[in-house]
Amino acid sequence: MVIKTATFVKSSAQCSQCPEGNLPEYAFIGRSNVGKSSLINMLTGFSKLAMTSGKPGKTQLINHFIINNSWYLVDLPGYGFAQRNKAQRLAFRNMIEQYVTAREQLTNLFILVDSRLEPQAIDLEFIQQMGEWGIPFSIVMTKTDKLSQLKLEESAERFRQKLLESWEELPPFFYTSSTTKKGREEILQYIEEINQSLHK
Repeated sequence: MVIKTATFVKSSAQCSQCPEGNLPEYAFIGRSNVGKSSLINMLTGFSKLAMTSGKPGKTQLINHFIINNSWYLVDLPGYGFAQRNKAQRLAFRNMIEQYVTAREQLTNLFILVDSRLEPQAIDLEFIQQMGEWGIPFSIVMTKTDKLSQLKLEESAERFRQKLLESWEELPPFFYTSSTTKKGREEILQYIEEINQSLHK
């Protein structure tokens, strides 16, 4: 897939405010500081599309970007919010839950996890919840340039084995680096294949 245009459309505080229409939506979510904004910018080829910051948790709304005038890339607030108070965390959780469960246009949810870390309970719990809700999703391991190939394979295997404790079948896995652009073609190809299948 060649991305010719990527345009910010709007930010929404709740699902009902999201853009109208029936274009497919591919949403990205992960724990704070997992590298989500950098990944979005790398995928689209527009370095300032999503806001990046050294301070985690900058995304506070549901952000829609239209890609090639044919599908939406959706930047969701992260989960985990260590620096948010209880009321704010609850508001973000409700916003995310409302979007993933009620947004019929949601075609696939890309869940980002840091490849350098041991499987994190908060990631595993979120993945489990998506499975229980029947949300189609994929796992995106970020920051893989920080690991050797052997360490990456070991990290991915640990994560797979942890998932297999409660899953019979695993979702697709992607290995990415915003620095080297690793995984860009694979994710865009995956999106293109799904889009093509929707038109059959």
